Amino acid sequence: MKEPESLFLPEDSLGIVTDLYQLTMAAGYYEQHKQDIATFELSVRHLPKNRSYLIAAGLEQALHYLTHIKFSADTIQYLRQLPIFNHVSHKFFEYLKNFTFIGTVHAVPEGTIVFAEEPILRVTSPIIESQIVETYLLSTINFQTSIATKASRVVYAAKEREVIDFGMRRAHGPQAGVLAARSSFIGGCKGTSNVFAAYKLDIPAVGTIAHSWVMAFENEQDSFRKFHEIFPDNTILLIDTYDTLAGARHAALIGKKLKSVRIDSGDLLKLSREIRKILDAEGLPHVKIVASGDLNEERIDDLLQNGAPIDSFGVGTEMVTSKDAPALGGIYKLVEREHNGKTIPMMKFSEEKLTYPCRKQVYRAADKNGNFMGDVIGLEGETIDGTPLLIPVMKEGKICYDLPTIHEIQGAATDNLAHLPEPFKRLGEDGTYPVTKSQELEARRQETENIIRNNNIVSNRDTSANKTSVV
Repeated sequence: MKEPESLFLPEDSLGIVTDLYQLTMAAGYYEQHKQDIATFELSVRHLPKNRSYLIAAGLEQALHYLTHIKFSADTIQYLRQLPIFNHVSHKFFEYLKNFTFIGTVHAVPEGTIVFAEEPILRVTSPIIESQIVETYLLSTINFQTSIATKASRVVYAAKEREVIDFGMRRAHGPQAGVLAARSSFIGGCKGTSNVFAAYKLDIPAVGTIAHSWVMAFENEQDSFRKFHEIFPDNTILLIDTYDTLAGARHAALIGKKLKSVRIDSGDLLKLSREIRKILDAEGLPHVKIVASGDLNEERIDDLLQNGAPIDSFGVGTEMVTSKDAPALGGIYKLVEREHNGKTIPMMKFSEEKLTYPCRKQVYRAADKNGNFMGDVIGLEGETIDGTPLLIPVMKEGKICYDLPTIHEIQGAATDNLAHLPEPFKRLGEDGTYPVTKSQELEARRQETENIIRNNNIVSNRDTSANKTSVV
């Protein structure tokens, strides 16, 4: 069974890769002897603007975290000296010394298309454990799902032309760059300029030359010739350091072994047309034109709609930051707890943030060709037509799921997109895919809300009796 990858974070410190309030609540649960088994579900409340779907990503890193989370002696000592823990017993810190995650997890496999309010991941464990892990799970799944979705839009706009991740230098830090490369590949990219990501994830590493290489030589033609001598079978030349069209002519002197030329600035539509003419006139119709430079799905779509003879695209900043929708509003909410052998549904109904109680499942209906027709969010175990999307991936702290390779995940995403109706893939549109809630779930929500409201009502008489007069 394939082991999940950590990519960067030190494994002996994963316990404190969280928000402080997760640990204060954990201490509170411990001091109150709160040992309820709690179920939390991770979902996205609303889709970002111009998104009609999401591609689930980040599960492998989530499972790595859950199987390796612990607190080192140094991190426990650090927590002990924080003033907020001054009145917490030493037994809590002894508990942290042997902390492991022993819960059960259900999740939607990576590469699966999901929609607003649908559970992407469900955690059932002692409430201390399920509380501590909230922040990390949200972080890795929010980010990777966001980037995989953005990449899929860019790939869709490219109309089967190659898209390469060029975003490492513009990502929000080195680790974000690696996770963005992974997510971009899931979304359909063919490779990455990020060598570490390519090495760790077994995806193609792609690169050209920099302007500094061209500038380091007496003239552009010499720089191209010297590069070709070193890399005769993979000569990809950046031709816009000085004069782009002159650069194209200089690159053409390399001859038949020239593989590609890249332009990173200027009027890409006009320049690509002129470059194509130059290359074809020199008997080099096989040489591809690669475009880069602040590209996104809208710019790529516009270029191709206007007939730009561009063969592939290098996309960086806009993709690895999901610049038009840089934050995904994932939530992780308590939906039920078990106390003294009794299962208690839980929900919140604050304005605009209502949640639904109970363990849920997503059932996806499809036509005879496998095309998606609509989803129903229902209770776990409810009899509903459609394929259940959440599957068991961890049981009692052990992975019970054969982790797919990154190539298999990309294949799953490609297949999902192929079966998503066309209106939900078009750029600039955010049509609403049909997602409904089952009658049983709606009934359970109403029942749970009534119980919670009744339990939290304070009569006017009780309120008045507890008031203190202030003069």
